[in-house]
Amino acid sequence: MVKADTKSRKVRGGKKAKDPNTPKKAQSAYMIFCNENRPIVKEENPDAKFGEMGKLLGAKWKELSEEGKKPYNDKAELDKVRYEKEKAASQGGDDDE
Repeated sequence: MVKADTKSRKVRGGKKAKDPNTPKKAQSAYMIFCNENRPIVKEENPDAKFGEMGKLLGAKWKELSEEGKKPYNDKAELDKVRYEKEKAASQGGDDDE
């Protein structure tokens, strides 16, 4: 009688390889705000570490009124539209054109 292999083998799946042609995701209004204001906050607080920078930027964002956030929300909407167009094109949009 042949003995069956009783050792279980782990299946190594790992992560899927990321497609380099995938469009960059749309940024939120807060991320656009952070990217624009990080140099200013860094200049005001040159010794601030990464976590402290996040807290300072978050506090500045919280202080903004809805009117102050409007330009960032508008930019985020435009970026969302850009992302949707690029996503549709990369997923095999119309090839007839």
